[in-house]
Amino acid sequence: MLIRRITLILSLCLCAIVAWAQYPYKVNERARTVTVDLGSDAMLDDYDAKLVRKTYKQVRKTIPHEYRNYTLIVTTCGVAIDDLVPGSRSRDVNKSHLWGDIEYKGEPWVQNISRPQQPSNGLFNRHLSLWASHGIYFDKTKLIWKWQRPYLFGTTEDLFTQTIVVPYLMPMLENAGAVVWSPRERDWQRAEYIVDNDKGFAPQYNEHNGQNEWVATPGKGFSFHTGTYRDGENPFIAGTARMTIATKKDKHASTVSYQPDFKEAGRYAVYVSYKTVEGSIPDAEYTVCHQGQRTVFHVNQTMGAGTWVYLGQFYFDKGCNEFNRVIVSNVSRHKGIVTTDAVRFGGGMGNIVRGGSVSGMPRCLEGARYYGQWAGAPRNIYSLRDGKDDYNDDINVRPFMTNWLGGGSVYMPTIEGERVPFELSLAVHSDAGFSRNGRDLTGTLSICTTNHNDGRLSSGISRMASKEFANELFIGVKRDLTSAFGKWVVRDIWDKNYSETRNPEVPSSILEILSHQNFADMLYGQDPNFKFTLARSIYKTIVRFVNDQHGRTAVIEPLAPTNPRIEFTGNGRIRLSWDAVNDPQEPTARPTSFNVYTAIGVGGFDNGRNVKGNSMEMQLEANTQYDFRITAVNKGGESFPSETLSAYYNPNAKQTVLVVNGFHRLSAPAVINTGTQQGFNLDADPGVTYGLTAGWSGRQTCFDKSKMGIEGPGGLGYGGNELSGHFVAGNDFNYTIPHVDAIAAAGLFNVVSCSVEAVEKDNINMNKYAIVDLLLGLEKNDGHSLKPYKSFSPALQEKIKAYTQQHGNLIVSGSYVGSDMKSASEQRFLSEVLKLTHAGSYVNDKSEQISGLGISFNIWRTLNEKHYAATAPDIIEAVEPAFSAMTYANGNSACVAYNGTDYRCFTIGFPFECIKEQQRRRDIMRGILQFLTNQ
Repeated sequence: MLIRRITLILSLCLCAIVAWAQYPYKVNERARTVTVDLGSDAMLDDYDAKLVRKTYKQVRKTIPHEYRNYTLIVTTCGVAIDDLVPGSRSRDVNKSHLWGDIEYKGEPWVQNISRPQQPSNGLFNRHLSLWASHGIYFDKTKLIWKWQRPYLFGTTEDLFTQTIVVPYLMPMLENAGAVVWSPRERDWQRAEYIVDNDKGFAPQYNEHNGQNEWVATPGKGFSFHTGTYRDGENPFIAGTARMTIATKKDKHASTVSYQPDFKEAGRYAVYVSYKTVEGSIPDAEYTVCHQGQRTVFHVNQTMGAGTWVYLGQFYFDKGCNEFNRVIVSNVSRHKGIVTTDAVRFGGGMGNIVRGGSVSGMPRCLEGARYYGQWAGAPRNIYSLRDGKDDYNDDINVRPFMTNWLGGGSVYMPTIEGERVPFELSLAVHSDAGFSRNGRDLTGTLSICTTNHNDGRLSSGISRMASKEFANELFIGVKRDLTSAFGKWVVRDIWDKNYSETRNPEVPSSILEILSHQNFADMLYGQDPNFKFTLARSIYKTIVRFVNDQHGRTAVIEPLAPTNPRIEFTGNGRIRLSWDAVNDPQEPTARPTSFNVYTAIGVGGFDNGRNVKGNSMEMQLEANTQYDFRITAVNKGGESFPSETLSAYYNPNAKQTVLVVNGFHRLSAPAVINTGTQQGFNLDADPGVTYGLTAGWSGRQTCFDKSKMGIEGPGGLGYGGNELSGHFVAGNDFNYTIPHVDAIAAAGLFNVVSCSVEAVEKDNINMNKYAIVDLLLGLEKNDGHSLKPYKSFSPALQEKIKAYTQQHGNLIVSGSYVGSDMKSASEQRFLSEVLKLTHAGSYVNDKSEQISGLGISFNIWRTLNEKHYAATAPDIIEAVEPAFSAMTYANGNSACVAYNGTDYRCFTIGFPFECIKEQQRRRDIMRGILQFLTNQ
């Protein structure tokens, strides 16, 4: 370590001498500063406070004597090396508060008032424009729909950047209180339901007149027709809208109910639309009813009319009922007018015809040009080239929609628009480029435009704000990714002429996060843990930048709680506990309280209960399943949720079953990286995404390293498009729910659950429980994940051994219960404790059918959007006196049961939760429980 540091300092000193002798340096006589740039190579180094001090000391020795008393600034790629120290915030204070006295003082465009608290030092009432690069578009020259970027390493940029922006970055910003708008559809949902007054009929559309009557608004509103839309059709001027006078009293309320007939239960985004009229109010009340829960929003109808306004995503049941709908009310704190038009549920399929056809893709995968039309933008916004060049229209519509909606606000006062106070825009891309040795990272590039409109934005502030934003993104990515993964490369900050940074009338940047063409980059890029860390870095930069510009202190939202566990304390009363997680990079990210979200029975999750400590007690209703998620909260916002835990109280039960969640894996697909081949093998292992993903185009077919740099067929990374337009389910972290449901249905036990961490750390004593059900899902050590995973850690093995020695009864299920145990000691654990040996993987036959316990049933085997797939479950064979209790369709053993006098064990070589039908899961679990209890 010391030798490395000495070498690093000597190289930096040499770099500094060369920089002084050969590279431009800046002397500011007025400020009495000297700036020396060490060049781009110095950006690769890991800085701490000690290294910075030594570097400054050595560089100062190299500058001419007459400048020795000037303030020295040492930079690399234009960034002060001080700013590259983790946790540092050394800034030129003259760059702060660029908005000056410009401040939006009205109500948010959208506000969830059911949240337990609003973040005071995050992004509350800040409005951001954000998008993920490209999407499929119509090529007028070839008369085909095509992706804007090539197939590489199982994806294309059009799909890949969405997998960072949609599941990670957007929620992080919204958890900090921001209103996030995108010129692309953000809902990964094929279905779409629209309820509108022009097509209105009960029960789907229903008006209730209280003291004030609903009447038609002046002018036009939204109306839709079935089928497709031709270029130029604007659904927001095809119909009418409704309005009434606001009232302050609930008993006088007039309401409109929008109640779709859902053909399938699922998660759907909710969008509302309305008109702005004279006297429009800033707090129109919308209540989203979802699975019996009610989440209330206020929408500022003085802005953003004539388009789809996003409220959030909610789980709705199948069918048409009052528990799954949206209600608009005229109750308000203000005098004025409430309007209402259509409500849309779900992202839907593309419906814009180009060249005689639609894309055939979900709308979320199309370019912004087509969403712009569906969202009511004028044609001159989404089609500057009169329909002749969709590619360029798609690039330009992103900033121009931002200006269309933001025009007339305090941040864009010189242009006309819908007055949404956007104050920042960001485009997330991944550009091309590769390292010829196949090992080096290409890394991150940040882009801005300052040389436009005399260097000024609409508000009159300097476009240097964009450069400051780009600079901070650059610094943050380098710092955070290096801290998390040991290294990361940043390339440069470009101040060049790009539409996405030139045209927005607010500070803006393009962040080229990495190279989708470079295998070394994609080894990181395809890992969900990297995506989370990258998104968190971008989010943190935005929080700091926005707060700095307004002279406020920024607080970073916490990380999710870990180690959740539930224990009965007596007579149906439980204690739910968890551990806080401190972010070593962010001192402000400490949680100050927690939100506990609860779902009871068939109802959805509620809006949360704030808890000050690390535990909560509550009484369970008898014979009703409870599900819980926990988030951490501070003044900066709210974390992502913990894994889901579940509990069930049976007042007649004498014993309790403990369900242990051991499935936490998030991973890229199987990696091939040899002297001649590189890439990802989705057939060997598709990896595990964080929930649903839209990121795959198809299986990679070319692994030949000698074809590196070729884009298209025959090039390294090239593959198929058979997965384009398909959503693929990943780890939802909620699999205690089906396990507890199946155990509860047997009617014999109480049930609680915990994370496997609670067992490993001795927070939960398994010996208290008659049966332990360990669910392992797709957990395994795959050899390439950025975060370590293991089906049976050494600590867990010891706990299980001790439990069985105390006559405990065990259920284990997972795809890799045998194959993940390779060492001699691990194989002894399989043989001596689980009474099995691993005999291969069930991969050649894709049959879904399993037979056992007197019945046959199907499991999820192939990639799909409903449930993660057990693509390669283990074949496990019994060690006598154990026996095989289930078989795959080819006759191989899928399950081993041990009926000993010391303990009983039932191990399944596939995930129990992958059984497709709920009733089959219940029947099978009943049989397992009867076997374990000899009943």
